[in-house]
Amino acid sequence: MSKMISRRSRKAGLPPGTPVHIGQQAAEPTRISVLSYDEQNVTQTQPTLASECEVFRQSPLTSWIMVQGLRDIDALETLGRCFGMHPLVLEDIVNTDQRPKLEDYGDYLYMVLKMLTYREATHEVASEQLSLVLGPNFLICFMERESELFEPLRQRLGESRGRIRKMGADYIAYSVIDTVVDNYFSVLEKVGEQVETLEEELVSNPRRGIMRDIQRLKREMIFLRRSVWPLRELIGGLQRADSPLVSESIGIYLRDVYDHTIQSIDTIESLRDMLSGMLDIYLSSISNRMNEIMKVLTIIATI
Repeated sequence: MSKMISRRSRKAGLPPGTPVHIGQQAAEPTRISVLSYDEQNVTQTQPTLASECEVFRQSPLTSWIMVQGLRDIDALETLGRCFGMHPLVLEDIVNTDQRPKLEDYGDYLYMVLKMLTYREATHEVASEQLSLVLGPNFLICFMERESELFEPLRQRLGESRGRIRKMGADYIAYSVIDTVVDNYFSVLEKVGEQVETLEEELVSNPRRGIMRDIQRLKREMIFLRRSVWPLRELIGGLQRADSPLVSESIGIYLRDVYDHTIQSIDTIESLRDMLSGMLDIYLSSISNRMNEIMKVLTIIATI
């Protein structure tokens, strides 16, 4: 299945708000883990039932709830009822082809962004949807499979008594978004190395299959642009949000992650321009080579 096309036909004819999983067929079973903390203490639990999470909604502690695996629709609906989520939010959570966005539901904010991973074996970029539900004292993260991307953040939360423990759920939401955006630089660095290697090969000795590699990287750039570009609207919306869920003290941190997002977008645009130039160079080199061949054949025919 192409990364640019999803299987949305399975939702045809269903009422709005009906959760239908549209994502990887080999997705993991639903697992829930919770980090509850305040300035002094932090506790980690793994509820076996989604209904057990209801206590965290009224808890005086700040709770970071990780939901990994989206195929258990019943568990997700139970979790949605516990935290008062709208059916349309649950529908968007299990539909993992959403555009990055921010929606304000009053009691909570719903955010969608894309996590990127570079696969060394195939030299391709993979994307996974991350859905965030931010409440007054909780943050719920929904993803299709377990990821090690947030492990340093979990360790920092468990070991530190600094700012991350003193701030509320909005700060942990910022930290999650910042971790995702910082990982973009690692992915773009790997893709940039591919583009530079291909450019050097194109100038020195263009091979026959280089056109296919250029087209593959151009598709990757379209995919990356589609995943990253809308994120600046999300972060800008958070900065301008007139919501009590986002404190004024978070504004300076959001400006920083906004700058990082713009840098990622600039890098993607620069790589796209390089690939377009490489395509022109390749066509020119093929034309020049054909002219040389025709020149030799003309000389031979004249003789």
